[in-house]
Amino acid sequence: MAATTRIGGAQLAEHIEAGVADAIEETAEDWVLVRPERLVEVMTFLRDDRELDARYLNALSGVDHFDYFEIVYHLSSLSHNHEMTVKVRADHDEPEAPSVVSVWHGAHLQEREIYDLLGVNFSGHPNMKRIFLWEGFPGHPLRKDYMAMPGGQSPGLRRFPKEDPEQWAGEFRGD
Repeated sequence: MAATTRIGGAQLAEHIEAGVADAIEETAEDWVLVRPERLVEVMTFLRDDRELDARYLNALSGVDHFDYFEIVYHLSSLSHNHEMTVKVRADHDEPEAPSVVSVWHGAHLQEREIYDLLGVNFSGHPNMKRIFLWEGFPGHPLRKDYMAMPGGQSPGLRRFPKEDPEQWAGEFRGD
């Protein structure tokens, strides 16, 4: 079986622009950055286009860049044996991106995971609530600024376990 071919950013951008005009913000060697307001339209195009046939959402992940969040979509065509990467950015203070659950139902739990751990809201998601942590959990633990929580709240232990063995033992004995 032949190795999976990666569709580079420039080739992918050219193909997207032919089907969805004015949708690309930035292109790199291995990915394209799509305008958030055009994301669902672009993803639907990638899924339905016969040449790209990106019917499989491999993974959906979030990256905290301090100033903004990036949502990264890894897509594949099983019939053409190629893969591609699409990104969208969200503001760091009020992070929101459109949901792609209407394009791939497999995005449902992945978007909830990103919401739970990074705090990115996916507009149009049918059930946007925490998936791992309980409602009311303070903050989002995969954010880079998580340890600097507002209101002086502490997200966990005062220090790493075994950093100070006597203190560590007391943490669990209730001293």
